[in-house]
Amino acid sequence: MAGDVAVHDRRRFCSLLFASAIEALAQRGARAQWGGPPWRAPVASSRTVTVGGASIQIDFSAGAIDLPPDAIIDWVEHAARAVATYYGRYPVPRERVLVVFVPDESGVGGGTTWGDVGGMPAFTRIHVGQHTKREDLADDWMMTHEMVHTAFPSQTDEHHWIEEGLATYIEPIARVQAGFLPPERIWRDMFRDMRKGNPKDGDRGLDQTHTWGRTYWGGAQFCLLADVTIRKLTRNAKGLQDALRGILGAGGTIDHEWPLTKAFSLGDEATATHVLMNQYGEMANAPKPVDLDAIWKDLGVDADANGGVRLDDAAPFASIRQAITRAPDAAKNRGSDNKKQKARSS
Repeated sequence: MAGDVAVHDRRRFCSLLFASAIEALAQRGARAQWGGPPWRAPVASSRTVTVGGASIQIDFSAGAIDLPPDAIIDWVEHAARAVATYYGRYPVPRERVLVVFVPDESGVGGGTTWGDVGGMPAFTRIHVGQHTKREDLADDWMMTHEMVHTAFPSQTDEHHWIEEGLATYIEPIARVQAGFLPPERIWRDMFRDMRKGNPKDGDRGLDQTHTWGRTYWGGAQFCLLADVTIRKLTRNAKGLQDALRGILGAGGTIDHEWPLTKAFSLGDEATATHVLMNQYGEMANAPKPVDLDAIWKDLGVDADANGGVRLDDAAPFASIRQAITRAPDAAKNRGSDNKKQKARSS
């Protein structure tokens, strides 16, 4: 197990390095080749899939890749299915995904998602290395992470932490709910990584501290705490998933710009609590730590001797841990809904 964790850490670290390098190259390449925004980049071919009630147009850039096109299509479709499972439907009715092939590289990196551009409610550009293998796609988290962004209204820079925090927290849970990951894997990863979001000296709260750790993992801590607190208050009848579905149902998607307080108020209304607004009031402008040790004890998540986790079903709130990863209506997003349409060239 310890070896598996080390390999996973290296893959995630390398993919982040790859993402940063490729993003910089892509920006320079875009200006040099077509002088316009990413959604106007040249497209060599396209395919459309239907998932969760949405039409997703998958465009391929020019360039070579070792894998067949269907492997890329399946990867995008699996990510979309995970997101549709979590939210009960795919968040936006149409999305365009541009897959940019990167010569002499391997793995997935450099994902970015925009709202209301190029005639689409959502547009995602993501880079895939020429020598990427199927197992790289199976282990990838970036595609799902990017698609989660479509399910929340666009925020100003000071609230970027909630956009990234939601995607960081929901991505693995959605993949478990869709049957693509085992629950043990994500609790191991959260147990290991959540502490990266702890406030450090000089922290001024989530709205005013824009470090990588606070933006991604501080935002994820906010989401974990909200999920557990909502479930405790409602006797596990509702959770953060219900709050986010309420926001989505009110039209809170990436192609709309809302004040964060509007989104949180609607989320609280959906759970009949005040958790999101209360937490925001406490954590926005002050470095309030999240007591992760208490949360893990309540949920029954603890380290084992091999670097993994031990899940205790006798813990006080083990039922909350189980409910977080249980899909309430996953069957709705499987079967005939995932049809592929005839390929077309652009």
